[in-house]
Amino acid sequence: MWPSALAADPAGPLTARRSTRDWVVDALCFVLGLGCTVLITVELLDPASATAQAWGQTPHWLIVTDAVGSTVAAVALWWRRRFLAVLALYLLLMATFSMASGVTLLIVVFTVAVHRRFTVLAGYVLVVIAANAVFPAARPEPGMGYWEAFGWGAALTIIAALWGMLVRGRRQLIVTWRDRAERAESEQRLRIAQARVLERTRIAREMHDVLAHRISLLSLHAGALEFRPGAPPEEIAGAAAVVRSSAHQALQDLRAVIGVLRTGQPEDEQTPERPQPTLSALPALADESRSAGVKVRLEIGPEPETVPAATGRAAYRIIQEGLTNARKHAPGAAVRVTVGGAAGDGLSIDVRNPMPVSVPATPIPGTGMGLIGLAERALLAGGHLEHGRTGDDFVVTAWLPWPA
Repeated sequence: MWPSALAADPAGPLTARRSTRDWVVDALCFVLGLGCTVLITVELLDPASATAQAWGQTPHWLIVTDAVGSTVAAVALWWRRRFLAVLALYLLLMATFSMASGVTLLIVVFTVAVHRRFTVLAGYVLVVIAANAVFPAARPEPGMGYWEAFGWGAALTIIAALWGMLVRGRRQLIVTWRDRAERAESEQRLRIAQARVLERTRIAREMHDVLAHRISLLSLHAGALEFRPGAPPEEIAGAAAVVRSSAHQALQDLRAVIGVLRTGQPEDEQTPERPQPTLSALPALADESRSAGVKVRLEIGPEPETVPAATGRAAYRIIQEGLTNARKHAPGAAVRVTVGGAAGDGLSIDVRNPMPVSVPATPIPGTGMGLIGLAERALLAGGHLEHGRTGDDFVVTAWLPWPA
């Protein structure tokens, strides 16, 4: 039900395809213009009608000329948007003597106000008012003075122009709002994409030390097998087991970073980072949050040493972000952290805290991308993460793979 003009700039070219609203409006304008033309013409041709008696004896040729010209103008209303300039000039000539085209002229003035800039509208309205000044002199109405007839014509013209300006301003406002909304959505998508790239880059940096450690073990034990071919079978079997285990873990770590793109770093930042914490560091993380005033209840089901390092790192980061969000958005609320699962079933994480009753007086600023980065981390690890309100609590739940 929107006009087709909203699909483009209201001051620019219009689309040729009419919308449903355009069909309804065009049909209404056509009926009004042609109906008033027929009605006024019939009244003037009937000597017994009140209109013919009020206007006195009007030459028959003038009535017929007015009727034919006004009918052409009324029919042309159907294409008034495409041929607006031609129709406006045609009705300007008709306005000097025509009675039957009065409603059609007002519709065209309204259309000019909607689809043309203010300078064009102002010039056209002034010329129409000048033509209205000629009409009372050419066809004076009995019982009404010249200035009274001129004033009514000028007032109706100005009202139609103001109404069209109001419609044009509303359309331009809607176009502006739509552009702002599209720009905001585009910027949000860009921010999300940047957050994903940054999170993937950070994950790749974290994996650097782990992969280097695994590969160094492989090189060490493979070198021992190469330089000691006559070692006891027990030592050879033990070294082969370490090589197999290290290769398996390295492949799992590599799988987590396949497809991750790393951006260039300055030369002073190319040193590898320290190994990242895993589940065994959760008690220290909880104590750190408690020292900051957060009531943390930590429940860890599996033994931290049995959880794979990559899974433990991802779980640690998820819990860390959950505690950070609780401190930001629900200060003073009790946070419950539950870690469960087993080998073969996966590792489940649940971080929940009551929804805040009021907004903090001095909220901690943030980027709003923490949960997006966690979801990307969980996805790259082969799991998934969900967050949102559940009842009276805000809950962050995640599942990470834990191979048997």
